[in-house]
Amino acid sequence: MAKRLFDVMVSAMGLVILSPLFLVIAVAIKVNSRGPVFYRGLRVGQYGRPFRIYKFRTMVTDADKTGPGITPAQDNRVTSVGRVLRRFKLDEFPQLFNVLKGEMSLVGPRPEDPRYVALYTPEQREILNYRPGITSPASIKYRNESAVLAGDDWERKYVQEIMPEKLAIDAEYFRRARLGDDVRVIVRTFR
Repeated sequence: MAKRLFDVMVSAMGLVILSPLFLVIAVAIKVNSRGPVFYRGLRVGQYGRPFRIYKFRTMVTDADKTGPGITPAQDNRVTSVGRVLRRFKLDEFPQLFNVLKGEMSLVGPRPEDPRYVALYTPEQREILNYRPGITSPASIKYRNESAVLAGDDWERKYVQEIMPEKLAIDAEYFRRARLGDDVRVIVRTFR
């Protein structure tokens, strides 16, 4: 209950404070490429429920229909403004709407594309017991994930090495996490 109250208060405050930045980003996206300002990708949430995640659009329109569910290094679907937004993680800020709606938390395991959740082992599916979040210990460790996903075999590397490690890191954290731990994760994320 305290975590949800914290999520609502911080996300509402964040949306108000960041609204001028949202306007600037929206204009930059519209000037740079055709299509909507926001991307609403399908993700798997708590208890395996699908939901639409909000992000600033960083790729060409319909990129999710023409390529993989994760973005490797040097993906030509990413726009020039999108590269800047991704570099500074500004594309993630609209997820504060998901937090406000209760689909996500500020701190929780990152929500995954259904194509990759289908590959989870029964043990890895434990992560679906937790509300997904904007940041997590695994997100911090893999903050430059797209740079690691270089080369021809990037998807195999993601599925066989990175995804299992991220799931293990987050499962260990969320089994014992308290609100104070979440605050420390948020501070580490901003650093």
